[in-house]
Amino acid sequence: MAGLTRFVSLASGPVTHLMERLALAAVALAGSACSSLQSSDSFLGVITPYRMDIVQGNVVTAEQARLVKPGMTRAQVRDALGTPMLTDLFHADRWDYVFTIKRPGTEPQRRSVVAFFKGDVLERLEAPNLPSEKEFVATISPADLKTGPSDRPLVLTDSERAALPKPPRVEATPAPITGPKRNYPPLEPA
Repeated sequence: MAGLTRFVSLASGPVTHLMERLALAAVALAGSACSSLQSSDSFLGVITPYRMDIVQGNVVTAEQARLVKPGMTRAQVRDALGTPMLTDLFHADRWDYVFTIKRPGTEPQRRSVVAFFKGDVLERLEAPNLPSEKEFVATISPADLKTGPSDRPLVLTDSERAALPKPPRVEATPAPITGPKRNYPPLEPA
């Protein structure tokens, strides 16, 4: 900015001052446009920037937490819940399962499950307010997917299958063999 002002001020006259002011106005407008892109969801109401889903950690549902019982080994807990997000060298008897998700159109979520061990055996599992798998999927589905028919089965009934149009039957005719006939030597000696 200072270099631009110094360059413009080398020449003198009213035209140069006008050019200087226009250059400063252009720089200010460009800077304000960049900051408005960061704070709003659309640019001029037309262009909407892509917002990426940010998912970190591993999901622990209520069904998974019910599988874990005190007295299980570390390997059994890992099989049921997955690898913990945080294991601390200074707290070797504690595993933290942290899950966060930020998605456009949904509320950000953060859940934490902590497994406490005594030696190699699970002492207790702190898992407050875990959703079921179905509830979790419902909370991360975008609003436009929730409006569709979600209870429709993916299998057709016999009456729906009978109502489908029959595909036309096409008889396959073998293509004529063209080209020279080749004789290959036998693979094994006779």
